[in-house]
Amino acid sequence: MSEKMLKFVEIGQQNPPKRKTDSRKEDFNEIYKEFIHEGAKEQSSRCSQCGVPFCQVHCPLSNNIPDWLKLTAEGRLEEAYNLSQSTNNMPEVCGRICPQDRLCEGNCVIEQSGHGTVTIGSVEKFITDNAWDKGWVKPIKVERELTQSIGIIGSGPAGMACAEQLRKKGYQITIYDRYDRAGGLLIYGIPNFKLEKHVVERRTKLLQDGGIKFVLNFEVGKDASLNELRERHDAILISTGVYKPREIEIEGSDLNNIYPAMEFLTASNKKGLGDKVENFDNGSLDAKNKDVIVIGGGDTAMDCVRTAVRQKAKSVKCLYRRDKENMPGSSREVANAEEEGVEFVWLSSPKMFLGKNKIEKVSVDKIKLGDPDESGRRKPIIQENSDFELKADMVIKSLGFDPEDLPVLFGENKLQVSRWGTIKIDFDTMETSVKGVFAAGDIVRGASLVVWAIKDGRDVAESIHKYLKDLKDSKRKVA
Repeated sequence: MSEKMLKFVEIGQQNPPKRKTDSRKEDFNEIYKEFIHEGAKEQSSRCSQCGVPFCQVHCPLSNNIPDWLKLTAEGRLEEAYNLSQSTNNMPEVCGRICPQDRLCEGNCVIEQSGHGTVTIGSVEKFITDNAWDKGWVKPIKVERELTQSIGIIGSGPAGMACAEQLRKKGYQITIYDRYDRAGGLLIYGIPNFKLEKHVVERRTKLLQDGGIKFVLNFEVGKDASLNELRERHDAILISTGVYKPREIEIEGSDLNNIYPAMEFLTASNKKGLGDKVENFDNGSLDAKNKDVIVIGGGDTAMDCVRTAVRQKAKSVKCLYRRDKENMPGSSREVANAEEEGVEFVWLSSPKMFLGKNKIEKVSVDKIKLGDPDESGRRKPIIQENSDFELKADMVIKSLGFDPEDLPVLFGENKLQVSRWGTIKIDFDTMETSVKGVFAAGDIVRGASLVVWAIKDGRDVAESIHKYLKDLKDSKRKVA
């Protein structure tokens, strides 16, 4: 074992410095500063190089974490980057937004032994950003061009990961997206303070420079049906994600100034990108000087409360029906929100929205936790006669996302979906009920993590490659 490793006994856990709360609330810049070279080497050297690397086991991509930590500790940064990107199409994104506390870092052996985890996400971000700065990140170079083409519907992480993997094999790739920029939730759903947009834009440009075509402002079912796209391409991937907001059916839901999370976040992100956004510019989607209530407890809810803080809201409260220990979002994001002045109203659920034409107050029930339900978490139970009122000028609903009705939207009634509306696939091949049409990412598994979408994109690329290879071989036999 290299003498540069196993230093967790001598060196304590340290994250890159976090910007002071007062200053970071004033802008949308990322809150964590970069590791300096020596800091990344030092923290990487804390890795215990354990025999069973639980960090790798609990990473959906099975990233070779101990190996690239060792390379970083030894100063072999280009090799560390090459190893990191060999299993991950967007390491600079995952290093920023993955809930490492629930995945790799949360399962680090030295964390379990009380020494504090290796700060894996920060090192991953460092080695990839360093690679971009050094010019080590290169566009795809295709050794042999193939004539077969794949059309990918959706330019989020699943679609882009699949596109990159298939382009490396020489296929002709076209990505279709209904929005005016590529990136899906990475560009419009995640705020800059977690993921600055240049990080996504340079990745998109890298794919374009590698020969991948992007067709934006393109709606399947409107600009072309799914069947028409099938005629253009040898295979199709559906990787649209899930965007339909879940609703809360209570009295007063039709009042003005009650918005779905994605509408609020998209408006903010578009403004950050320099766009004109009418409903933001007229004050509707701007939280400035408003008492804001966000309903929900996931990472999207945390994005909303922290965005409202930066828009200079008068107050920001988050209602969640369980307690802090049962919060589905990242504990790191909850801590950041608390530091920035967000008030969490635990064990609470909205009873009704009150107001004349627009929201003025939210009537809230107190909750107690009962026995665990089918999810394993304790079931929230409303306490009788416990309701109280909170002032609100704006309410943001962050209750999760469901799929849109794709068979209707795409004009393809043969496309089978589950009872939840997600696309049914053969789990061995990832092919849908329509021949030559595959699906991956959130549209199959439901709203999930970016790292899972990247894994699905890589897996479906292999399935599409096998399908096209078999198709070509069968045509040769017939000929």
